Amino acid sequence: MKVTVVGAGAVGASCAEYIAIKNFASEVVLLDIKEGYAEGKAMDLMQTASLNGFDTKITGSTNDYSKTAGSDIAVITSGIPRKPGMTREELIGINAGIVKAVSTSLVEHSPNVILIVVSNPMDTMTYLAHKVTGLPKNRIIGMGGALDSARFKYRLAEALGAPISDVDGMVIGGHSDKGMVPLTRLATRNSVPVSEYISEGRLQQVLEDTKVGGATLTKLLGTSAWYAPGAAVSGLVQAIACDQKKIFPCSTLLDGEYGLSGLCIGVPVVLGRNGIEKIVEINLSDAEKAHLEESAAGVKKTNALLDA
Repeated sequence: MKVTVVGAGAVGASCAEYIAIKNFASEVVLLDIKEGYAEGKAMDLMQTASLNGFDTKITGSTNDYSKTAGSDIAVITSGIPRKPGMTREELIGINAGIVKAVSTSLVEHSPNVILIVVSNPMDTMTYLAHKVTGLPKNRIIGMGGALDSARFKYRLAEALGAPISDVDGMVIGGHSDKGMVPLTRLATRNSVPVSEYISEGRLQQVLEDTKVGGATLTKLLGTSAWYAPGAAVSGLVQAIACDQKKIFPCSTLLDGEYGLSGLCIGVPVVLGRNGIEKIVEINLSDAEKAHLEESAAGVKKTNALLDA
């Protein structure tokens, strides 16, 4: 199992580290445009191998896509990160050109690759990867919903005063502050609806805190987060590499599912060796459907900027 991570910055390096530590991949290739940067990150990570007990080989390369040949899975983290006060949508001008070049280069050297897109605005960058590569819809995956759901569960556990392992919840919709749809109605603690434990007002606060989870961290850190995004990616990569058939909310190209078509947006999917093996359609309330449709309209508005 060979995994390529394009972009050796904080998110990309975290992806590589978590993938290596889980020890399911034979090789991870880090690629970056900055001279020597990926090589240095790879060497630093390899020097943790004996300490962290993994045998995954990590190598780095400066923009040489021939080193990525034969990749089973490739993760695209490259592009500029958010700064405080920026929306994800504001990154489209620069990141679209980067994602277009990266995705086509990856497919050129690994025609059977499964792409995982992290670069923002994530739903639109996932849609762009479809447009420029022509890969089957099961082989292009946007990471956002997995991260948003992890942030949702963190906020739920905080509100409940419970361990996160007790809590389950999911976020669908666009990976944006306004577009996320945390499914509070379906959130549970050990199979019991969380509404049994906390008030509607507190649950609404959890929802709002989840939606601005990325912006909150960007304000604190001065740039985008990296630990949780890296962990979210590693979970998706492992589910595919190990054929786990796990359900994650991911951005995927819809063709009538949830009444939506012609865009990529976060919905629950089954991930296995073929990438997205099934789109899971859950029964949404009228309010949840309305929020998802509103989110889809926002994503399509951002997609239109690709041709502007």
